[in-house]
Amino acid sequence: MAGSCLPILGAVLIAPVLPKMQDHFGDAAGAKALVPIVLTIPALALALLAPFAGVIVDRLGRKRLLVGSTVLYAVFGTAPLWLDSLPAIVASRALVGVTEAAIMTCCTTLIGDYYSGRVRDRYLALQTMCASASATAFFVIGGAAGSAGWRAPFWIYAVGLLIAPAMAAFLSSPRPGKVTDAVEGTPRPFPLRQLAGICGLTAFGAVVFYTVPVEMSYLLDDLGVESTGVIGGATAAASAATVVGSIIFTRLSGAPSVRLPAVFALCATGFVVMGLADTALVLVLGAMLNGLGAGILLPSLLTMAMSRLDYADRGRGTGLWLAAFFAGEFVCPLLLLAGEAALGSLARAVGVLGLVTAVVAAVLLLSRRRAAALS
Repeated sequence: MAGSCLPILGAVLIAPVLPKMQDHFGDAAGAKALVPIVLTIPALALALLAPFAGVIVDRLGRKRLLVGSTVLYAVFGTAPLWLDSLPAIVASRALVGVTEAAIMTCCTTLIGDYYSGRVRDRYLALQTMCASASATAFFVIGGAAGSAGWRAPFWIYAVGLLIAPAMAAFLSSPRPGKVTDAVEGTPRPFPLRQLAGICGLTAFGAVVFYTVPVEMSYLLDDLGVESTGVIGGATAAASAATVVGSIIFTRLSGAPSVRLPAVFALCATGFVVMGLADTALVLVLGAMLNGLGAGILLPSLLTMAMSRLDYADRGRGTGLWLAAFFAGEFVCPLLLLAGEAALGSLARAVGVLGLVTAVVAAVLLLSRRRAAALS
């Protein structure tokens, strides 16, 4: 669970100090574009490299790669403490993304290796809960550390040097499970076709999942809310709703695919409320509705992917799923920025995203009913 939080740390920790970085590198060539990339490039690197990390996981083993990547995460993460070149800092951030791809793939794969059935579902939900809670905590920590200068938050990446020895000491190397076809006795082919649909849905689900944490402050600002305390509290409320959604997931029975239409519909309702909100209170309520659905959505999609993977291909499958998820995270602000430009306001863009999410829910419901009728 601690390892699964490291990529979240990379995504939000330095967000509060970006203005200070912009001021520091104001005279550097391309600083206006490069400083925001410092924040986003780890997610892009993770999305591009997670499939390759999955292949390495299946070939080299989970634990060895996880421990080594966690050490390198600390090394590359703290590099901006002594780097004075903005392009060099961007390069170090890209390398952080490489290590995050390996860490997240290994952690999620190990959950699939260690557990099965409802226990696995609970741990995947716990992974979502930890990620959601840590996002809020890291944002607060990054802001507090940033008061000492824009470099100060990068010290926190050294936590990898504490986590790596614990991983080496307490995590066991999983044993291979059954990897043969039950009928023919031959190796089962990699389930690419089955995963393709889940990964496509996951990329869209990531856009749904990240819209609130990424855009909440801007939406509040458009409503005239300038207090950082109020903005922080609103974001924390949405994160808390996501945690509650993850807890609800562990209490639900039946196949995750059955509940996906209702979950997407709940997320859509939250977006529509946010798009129509004319007060901060209504906006927060819409964000909490969306967060509740997002907390159920993410472990549902991951559970669906894991259920289709054997030990031999679990690393590759997990890598593909994570690539889809973080690709959705990366394009999320870009899509909403384009929507804002086309529609005239961010609130309208969020409302339209709600309508699109509702269409996805309807398509999933019709597809499920058609499959049930054919069977």
